[in-house]
Amino acid sequence: MPVAMNGATGSKKRKSAKESAIPSSKRRAVAETQSEDEMARIQELEDQISESRKYYNNIATLISMLNADGKPNLAVAVSLCRVFSRLIAVGNLTETSRAAENEKIIVAWLKERCREYQKALVSILREGDPSSQITALTLCMRIVNERATHLPGDDTQVWLSGLFKSVFEAVIEAKNGQTLRAEFLEKFAKVYEDVRYYTFVQIPDYAATERTPEILDTLISMLSECDTVPGPEHKFENFYSKSSRQNKKLLSVTAHKKRAQDAWLAILRSDLSHPQRKVLLRNMVHNIEPWFNRPELLMDFLTDSYNVGGATSLLALSGLFYLIEEKNLDYPQFYHKLYSLLDADLLHSKHRSRFFRLMNTFLSSTHLPAALIASFIKRLSRLALNAPPTAIVVIVPFIYNLLKNHPTCTYMLHRTVRGDDATAKLEAEGMDDPFNMNEPDPTRTKAIESSLWELETLQSHYHPNVAAIARIISEQFTKQAYSLEDFLDYTYQGMLQAELGTENKPFKRIPVVEYHIPKRIFTDRMLKEDGGQDTAPGNFMRGLWSFE
Repeated sequence: MPVAMNGATGSKKRKSAKESAIPSSKRRAVAETQSEDEMARIQELEDQISESRKYYNNIATLISMLNADGKPNLAVAVSLCRVFSRLIAVGNLTETSRAAENEKIIVAWLKERCREYQKALVSILREGDPSSQITALTLCMRIVNERATHLPGDDTQVWLSGLFKSVFEAVIEAKNGQTLRAEFLEKFAKVYEDVRYYTFVQIPDYAATERTPEILDTLISMLSECDTVPGPEHKFENFYSKSSRQNKKLLSVTAHKKRAQDAWLAILRSDLSHPQRKVLLRNMVHNIEPWFNRPELLMDFLTDSYNVGGATSLLALSGLFYLIEEKNLDYPQFYHKLYSLLDADLLHSKHRSRFFRLMNTFLSSTHLPAALIASFIKRLSRLALNAPPTAIVVIVPFIYNLLKNHPTCTYMLHRTVRGDDATAKLEAEGMDDPFNMNEPDPTRTKAIESSLWELETLQSHYHPNVAAIARIISEQFTKQAYSLEDFLDYTYQGMLQAELGTENKPFKRIPVVEYHIPKRIFTDRMLKEDGGQDTAPGNFMRGLWSFE
């Protein structure tokens, strides 16, 4: 037995050696010859189908060759696409009432083979490699076009419940389908208005079933990419299928927006994760609201997001204020909620600039109560005491603009105490600030009765830029208003570069690093200065290390 096994093994090795002895050029020639023979065979089968109906069995042969080795044969897939496109165009897949029984059997058989071919293409979309997926997508869309154009009554069915629905689901769920989805968007959905319309149509039913977070991410990404909203005078001319021109709904701006609105609502009603909600809120004003014929339908989503708190509330502000301003949304607690968002975390948030831009819009009306404005001014002043310098340089000009727009609040700057006894008592004992920082209602904080002592404190800030900008409150209000955009994008890096300058300029005054400059650092010898008298034992820092 061992001898037999060794002999078998040896013969197998000799066979491999014999095969390896064939030059690579000959192996390539053999492969090319086989490929040419296969292509000739495929072309022959296709030509025979075009010549006579008696060769229709070649269709089944080609379908069997499509996945013969467990790997999609794209040459066969392209050949079958040409075959079925011709059959559909000449009406061989259309069954008439007066046709003979054998004709009906042939038509039914062809329809079954066509469905089998379509399933094979959809399978390639789901499981194939990126190159095969893109080819299969192109072939699928060509079959969709042929069916919509030439089959009576199939022009909408193929889009709504036929092949296009299967293609859409496969594109969403495709394995490693980033390239496929990009191809679908760039070559079809964003280019052809009927493809985009029917993509919108598919999403509500698809999203009605509970989906994974990854699928929802894909849907949100695809919908966000379709951001070209047609205007009132838009003319729909770029269609993938010629039959779409006869569909009145596809020529209506209102119908397109209605379908996009339903698609977005289906996403908003899904079980969204916290990051997904944030993404939607960021895109709300520019990508989502323009598609809505009835923006008030966003009311529930925005108010729920606004009540979450933190960064989510900040992101919901712009969409909610749009509904209040444009659609007369009644939200009586809007300023109460806005006031509650002013906390220490806000001034360290990456959304700080966005919030101040929005708050500048919200508080711009001169008809707001002075007590309300005073509460915002006072709360910002209090938060500025512990804020980073990059936030303080925004807060001070923002408060300046509020005081200019609401002169009634300027009493908070120079509040005087009348009477000699009251003045003496104030200097001796001080006073309590009447402002209640913990009051959630901005109209009841008593901020209007307080003063802005916090801003005067900031005039002694360690950073010279902050101290300088805080002094504008103590000067005459001759400037009409400050542009917040000049201060919103301040960063530590930017402030440091401004301090150092873009060039190596010499310092006008050498900065003091240490008050007492030692003569010795690493020894305990006494310093001899001022006529030989002992003055100091080395350096204070010497005691922090042990040199043994």
